[in-house]
Amino acid sequence: MALITLVGLGPGDLRLLTREAWDVLTGADEVYLRTARHPAVSGLPASLRIHSFDAIYEQKDDFAQVYETIAAQVVALGRRPEGVIYAMPGHPRVGEATVSRILELAEAEGLQVRSVAGLSFVEPALDALGIDALDGLQVADAIDVAARHHPPLDPDRAVLLAQLYSRAVASDVKLTLMNQYPPEHTVKLVHAAGTADARVVTLSLAEMDRRDDPSASLRAGFAHLTALYVPPLPRTGGFSSFQDTIAHLRAPDGCPWDREQTHQSLRPYLLEEAHEVLEAIDADDMEALREELGDLLLQVVLQTQIATDAEAFRMADVIAGINEKIIRRHPHVFGDVDVAGVDDVKRNWEAIKVAEREESDKPSRESILDGIAKGLPALAQAEMYGARAARVGFDWPDVSGVLDKVAEELREIADARDLETREAEFGDLLFSLVNAARWLEIDPESALRAANARWSARFREVERAARAQGRAVSELSLDEMERLWQAAKLALRSPRPNPRRGQVERGASP
Repeated sequence: MALITLVGLGPGDLRLLTREAWDVLTGADEVYLRTARHPAVSGLPASLRIHSFDAIYEQKDDFAQVYETIAAQVVALGRRPEGVIYAMPGHPRVGEATVSRILELAEAEGLQVRSVAGLSFVEPALDALGIDALDGLQVADAIDVAARHHPPLDPDRAVLLAQLYSRAVASDVKLTLMNQYPPEHTVKLVHAAGTADARVVTLSLAEMDRRDDPSASLRAGFAHLTALYVPPLPRTGGFSSFQDTIAHLRAPDGCPWDREQTHQSLRPYLLEEAHEVLEAIDADDMEALREELGDLLLQVVLQTQIATDAEAFRMADVIAGINEKIIRRHPHVFGDVDVAGVDDVKRNWEAIKVAEREESDKPSRESILDGIAKGLPALAQAEMYGARAARVGFDWPDVSGVLDKVAEELREIADARDLETREAEFGDLLFSLVNAARWLEIDPESALRAANARWSARFREVERAARAQGRAVSELSLDEMERLWQAAKLALRSPRPNPRRGQVERGASP
């Protein structure tokens, strides 16, 4: 016989135990249960010696340790000449973390494993909900979702979460789900599916774990037989669905314009959409930002689909690469590195980038300025040049020297006698001003955008005031324009924004 026999006890009611499982249990002397907290346990053969691993749940700090300990003990019991029968709720291969680990350990030791099927929690839950799994149902473990910061789920497909066994787990699951689903999204708690006590409670995601509302008494029974059903979002919002839309546009039966596009032809649109995102941020317009980020995402997905069509790379490669890079460059979050603050983060970030380049096939950099994109806007490029040079000590000792340099460049512009010299000196002045912005922790691009917005608003107010007098701005004298300008400044006065950098150098921010 197999040394390790895995037996599924079904979803709850003893009548749902399979005939094979019953035959195995009636022919055995003893059985080890993952948990004795299961309705079918009370109806097992009276001659059966029953052991359970329930005590381990109280001894360990988290479920990973619990499952590892149970798996190790089951495999140890399986080494005995008589082997071991290990039984668990539902089906051994549906949402059973201990079984996955047992199979790994048993394979490493060359132990035989037999699996005896049981009805899983899924089938009676589908019955209680009145839905069909073939409609695209996802099945996941609530404990796994609770441990994450974003749910590993497609929001365009329904999901059934098992083991929502306590209010604490429900709270953690809710917080994770709310990174993708709105608080008002309707969900359903499925209690004790597969038993005579089965019931379904419909409520909003935000209400799922609350005690202080009329239906709280119906939800008080969070237990091992509680599951959560999350319907798809009312509007298509999954990344895979959007990829399918773009792939369709590029397909033979798609759009002629999209099929003609190349990486190079889309370059102006990518630049335009990036600037429109910045405009929405500067305006602090969340609705516009949502829309513009969508337009920018279109460019990312379309560029990637073009590469996919050419078999250069796929979206999974893009995401895998950046995901690995972010994890690698944040060892203080995903590893065991300790940091004292932002300065430590920046130093680690740069050191890791150097190590990455040394380990890669990329040519070594001859200058600390290498890697700064030549196509950056001039203000951003000047800011990055100054920041890079400052890393090796090529910088002013304090801000007063920077401001003196700005004054010096102004004088040199005044002294310039020809256009070529004036242009060069003016460029030096702008570079010095960007350097001063870095010292003053100001983002020069944001500061100039804000100044443009203020100036534009004031000039429009001058135009409005002139029209109120029945005149055009061009008909005003310079003194009249100045008076209207000063009035506009007073009328539109508001606290000036103080754009701060807040992060490390643009393009290299953790």
